[in-house]
Amino acid sequence: MKFTKMQGLGNDYIYVNCLSEKVENPSEVAKFVSDRHFGIGSDGLVLIMPSEIADFRMRMFNSDGSEAEMCGNAIRCVGKYVYDNKLTDKTTVKVETLAGIKILEMTAENGKVVLVKVDMGEPILKPKDIPVKSEKDRFIAEPVEVNGKTFNVTCVSMGNPHAVAYVKDVLKFPLEADGPKMETHTLYPRKINAEFVQIIDRQNLKMRVWERGAGETLACGTGACAVLVASVLNGVSDRKATVKLLGGDLIIEWNEKDNHVYMTGPAVKVFDGEIDIGQ
Repeated sequence: MKFTKMQGLGNDYIYVNCLSEKVENPSEVAKFVSDRHFGIGSDGLVLIMPSEIADFRMRMFNSDGSEAEMCGNAIRCVGKYVYDNKLTDKTTVKVETLAGIKILEMTAENGKVVLVKVDMGEPILKPKDIPVKSEKDRFIAEPVEVNGKTFNVTCVSMGNPHAVAYVKDVLKFPLEADGPKMETHTLYPRKINAEFVQIIDRQNLKMRVWERGAGETLACGTGACAVLVASVLNGVSDRKATVKLLGGDLIIEWNEKDNHVYMTGPAVKVFDGEIDIGQ
């Protein structure tokens, strides 16, 4: 199987061009290639496929083999892959995902994409659609107990579910202890991505993420979008801010006119390779 390893802010995935390659049992392949000791090493597997309703289709699988609806960092790399490899000559492309069609606007230099802006669509705020178990119209700053501590949690879906909580010092926060408990809390029927956020000022937010099915990653694009939306809803952020992740910065804007969230950030190729996956 030929592949390309790419990363967006350190959120790294193995990309396979399924316009020319065929991947049987992608869930098991994802677990194998993601292993950082016996495989290639990544946060998961991304398949770039043909689409009947968009320019391309993206399927993505976490390191535990579970399929995810969407990943902001991964989809930026999909844009770079299809342009850099001349699968398209357009700098604006539509990509089909389980979270709907996303529009990518790419900035290229010397024939290579260096920056990608993604229209992530409208945030989903109704608890039943996120999903989170609540009878309220929105789940904003609601108390949630984890490991004997109470967090004021705001839930947002960006095509995948997120729980956002605020802490004083995100770098000292015990994410490995509290992240898994938040992910698997009984409030969330399909588990959840957990973001813990430190407010620097109204234009700068610092976060760490415990991703559903992957654990802590260096960055999460949909998570950064959820953090900005949650922060606006909680009155602690402007509608456009820099979200600082362990792997780098993303610029996120929740546009007041169209209610869409826009994410701008880098996409980087690490290397190409070929691996025997026993198929």
